[in-house]
Amino acid sequence: MGHIKLGVNIDHVATLREARKEKNPDTVEAARVVYTSGGDMVVMHLRQDRRHIQDSDLERVRKEVKGMIHLEMAAVPEMEKIALKVRPDSVCLVPEGPNEVTTQGGMQLTGKQAGLEKIIRNLSGAGIEVSVFADPEPGAIRAAHNMGADAIELCTSAYSQAWGKKLQAKELERLQLAGFLVKELEMELHAGHGLDYYNVVPVARIEGMDCLNIGYSIISRSMFVGLKTAVGEMKRLIQ
Repeated sequence: MGHIKLGVNIDHVATLREARKEKNPDTVEAARVVYTSGGDMVVMHLRQDRRHIQDSDLERVRKEVKGMIHLEMAAVPEMEKIALKVRPDSVCLVPEGPNEVTTQGGMQLTGKQAGLEKIIRNLSGAGIEVSVFADPEPGAIRAAHNMGADAIELCTSAYSQAWGKKLQAKELERLQLAGFLVKELEMELHAGHGLDYYNVVPVARIEGMDCLNIGYSIISRSMFVGLKTAVGEMKRLIQ
């Protein structure tokens, strides 16, 4: 198994801060802790409704912290403009619904997607690595590849929610087969959504896995053990 990168999503540090609209907990401080504890990237989802991460979080972390920034965003012109201005190292295009509690699954990649293709081209042209959040389905993976994406982030929510060994094994197999296709297309293989300390190891062992993006479980655990320990524990698990 090679070195698997860990992207730590700090959205919910901002969720806590937004509860009081105060300065703390500060995302810049969180980003620094992530990097000093073994995290390879800081992940932030700038949602259109700005429910947690704000534009200023993205700008400040980019300016004040040395390290890789991975921006999750909807494939809309407003976000494209922000990405081209802030220049994260990489971007993941994710679907976004107005009333969802969290992302509901992979991007719908079938049908006419000229707008999506154009955004991928523009981001790539600016030297930003582009991944697409996709369900472990061959059609979706091929479509993202044809649009010029560099990487696929497989949505692991079906696996994470699978109850019982049999169902979990079935979902894991789907992820592995999707992973083979991603690698065959010579793309980077990422995965994330609902991964925690109990279910992450089998996903980390998927052949060709390059990066896991994990947020909620790490931030939840950090409430009890501190962010440094929570990040370090996850990093050790996935190696």
